Amino acid sequence: MAVTTPTPTRTSEEPAPPAAPRPARRRGAAVRRWRWPAVVPFFAFMAVCFGLPACTLAYNAFTVIDPDTGASHHSLENVRTSLSGAYATGLAGSVKLSLLSAVVATVLGTVIAQAVLASRRSALRKAVVSASGVFANFSGAPLAFAFIATLGTTGTVTRLLHLKATGFSLYTFAGLVLAYLYFMVPLMIVTILPALDGVRAQWREAAASCGATRAQFWRHVGLPVLMPSLLGGAVLMFGTAFASHATAAVMTGSSVPLITIQIANALSGNVLVGQENLALAMSLNMVVIALLVMAVQIPLQRRSNRWLG
Repeated sequence: MAVTTPTPTRTSEEPAPPAAPRPARRRGAAVRRWRWPAVVPFFAFMAVCFGLPACTLAYNAFTVIDPDTGASHHSLENVRTSLSGAYATGLAGSVKLSLLSAVVATVLGTVIAQAVLASRRSALRKAVVSASGVFANFSGAPLAFAFIATLGTTGTVTRLLHLKATGFSLYTFAGLVLAYLYFMVPLMIVTILPALDGVRAQWREAAASCGATRAQFWRHVGLPVLMPSLLGGAVLMFGTAFASHATAAVMTGSSVPLITIQIANALSGNVLVGQENLALAMSLNMVVIALLVMAVQIPLQRRSNRWLG
């Protein structure tokens, strides 16, 4: 004889079973769909303010205009010219100036920032950070005039210390490096301070408990952890020096060949008339170098944030 068990019936007093949750995939898709309208103005701004000028620059850089007939055609002539002769010398000079300034600024800025942190004085740190923020933005023509009045041929410090007798001249490659360091070292201090703050005291204590000296700690622990931040800061310094124009234009003019000054001369017709597209080709070379700098800096910054965040 088969025995059947009655099926329990749910009374009105019992709570209803919970509803099945909606799939997470659908919720995520809905959230992404609602996020897109919020970023449309940003992409529109980027397209108008950056995309359109970049496309126009690239188009005109590959356009050659016949000075006799005014007819235009597409060619690589402007790009080849911008990478040869005096223009190649200017590009090499800008790269050399940027590399030297970036290396010196990275070393000096890191040493000064570490000395400020090691002092453990909050007042000193606030003063250095505030001064660095001001000096990092003091560049261009005002900085050039200040250096000319101080270290120029008839400058105050030049006359007091008799620098002319030593052969020192502000209007040379070395003078440009000195002027660039005035605003690049403070910028490096502001850039590297958060990374130095991320070096935890527990790491030093653990290294000391294992018998490591301070030099061994920095060589085996501190510098390897800080290396992405240091390289990222050096790349940032390179880009800053590479794009600077007003300081060099006021201090040295065309005596020191730099790509930025050559672009300005070509656009204004100081050397050759009708060479605007050649100037755009030189600008395109600078854009390519700037993109390479960004391609190096962004991964380094992400890796630094992963270690020190």
